[in-house]
Amino acid sequence: MCLAVPVRIDALVDDQTATANLGGIRKNINIALVDDLQVGDYVILHVGVALKKLDQEEADKTLALFGELEALEHAQGHESTP
Repeated sequence: MCLAVPVRIDALVDDQTATANLGGIRKNINIALVDDLQVGDYVILHVGVALKKLDQEEADKTLALFGELEALEHAQGHESTP
């Protein structure tokens, strides 16, 4: 199953690349499809490519849901897989 996730832009490397924060892990991602990105913006990321900009409120809601899911899996004795 493929999943798109919200990530925060930590640094702009060049016109096509940024460093994103994925739950504490920094990774270079392709930003060629998204215009006017700034450090601190959130994007929807799918297989290493930013698909669109996301407002912080929506990103926070989605990340909170992922956190709840992880806590539920942990409580049930399942290890979450990245």
